[in-house]
Amino acid sequence: MAELIRDIELFGADIPRLEALREKGRRAFLLPTTKVEAWKYTRLDLLQKGDFVPPASKFLSELAGEPESCDCHHDDDDCRQQPEKDKAGHCCCGHCQALCPDLPFEAYCLHFHNGQFVPIYPALPQGVQVMTLMEAFARGEDDHLLGKYINLSQYPFAALNTAYLEEGLFIRIERGVCLSRPLALLFHAVGDGCLANVRNLIVMEEGAQAELLEYYFGGEETNLRYFNNSVNEIYLGAGAVLNHYKLQDEAKQAVHMALSCVRIKKNGAYKGFCLQKGAALCRNETLIRLLEENAKAEANAAYLANGQMTADTTTDIEHLAEKTYSSQLIKGVVDDKAKGVFQGKIQIARDAQKTEGRQLHKALLLSDTAEVDAKPELEIYADDVKCSHGAASGELDREQLFYLRSRGIGEDEARRMLIDAYLSDVIDRVDHLEIRDWLRGQF
Repeated sequence: MAELIRDIELFGADIPRLEALREKGRRAFLLPTTKVEAWKYTRLDLLQKGDFVPPASKFLSELAGEPESCDCHHDDDDCRQQPEKDKAGHCCCGHCQALCPDLPFEAYCLHFHNGQFVPIYPALPQGVQVMTLMEAFARGEDDHLLGKYINLSQYPFAALNTAYLEEGLFIRIERGVCLSRPLALLFHAVGDGCLANVRNLIVMEEGAQAELLEYYFGGEETNLRYFNNSVNEIYLGAGAVLNHYKLQDEAKQAVHMALSCVRIKKNGAYKGFCLQKGAALCRNETLIRLLEENAKAEANAAYLANGQMTADTTTDIEHLAEKTYSSQLIKGVVDDKAKGVFQGKIQIARDAQKTEGRQLHKALLLSDTAEVDAKPELEIYADDVKCSHGAASGELDREQLFYLRSRGIGEDEARRMLIDAYLSDVIDRVDHLEIRDWLRGQF
């Protein structure tokens, strides 16, 4: 819908390479319909009005010297100073506590408010660079990687994100550096009608190790209607290891679209997990390319859908070299008139011999009106491989439910216990114990 592309002033319009990227996004964006194979199960009716509006450029305001509120974005006159920070980098001023909930574990926290980065930086260890994407672009730190490997005609919302390319972070973890606590990107939304496009570029050099958490959450007004559209470009050097966790708990009327594009070199390992439980319409998409020998990837996920929510999990894993490995386990719980969607593809190139790829999707339907659409795919051009895929759906075991109720457990509690048990094996794939317990508490 053309109305989602608006003529607004962005930082860096005089930088040819940056403006060329934006123009490429503007030309490529076209709101897909169900006639497009990749979107046949996911209706985009909530976007038909095209009435979401991106925020004004924060960078242009800074250049103009306009007064700003404190970095917590509170507007009171008595709060126009750099807020205090605790040792973990959390904002501690009284106005921010509601917007920046504390995580129940230590992390290097970086905050976004309505899709704009709040410039408060935690004390990071040596060998870790974090800066705004525009700063990295202007300094050439992005190594010309930004937007290089995403086919915008294939990923329309990445094209929309590129058209508004401005907000986001550049993160580089240098060779051999191992982070002792996760990097946490916290996205808080309170702006009704806001279209937020965040682009993060993450580069991990040879042998680096890290954990990354993305947490998207709406305000107390659960009926806020906004649109978060995020893209991560992730590059893992030889032997680099990244555990990537995500919790999407947007407001009930929000729209959430996300793409993570991951490229992995020799002996590198990426392990992703996403839990989706918020938004009226959400799609979490992962594109992984295993570029060299012994590259490994996992793309696990869970989704909890109720009301009239649509929760879409889409994956595409390309094995481009021999002796590469991938695994996917996705589980969903769907209630009321909600809809769960899984589309998963494993592609194995002709030269990717001695490769292994496994994929499994299971869904639990809790009502007669719940719907699940699953499309697992294998595309194999090599002959010495081990591959499997599968999809299944069912309902709660009535005998187990009866057994629990016969022991004096109420129906709601018995159902919750069975759902917890059903999702336990996918949650157990989260390596970080405290993050795992935190995610389990979201059910």
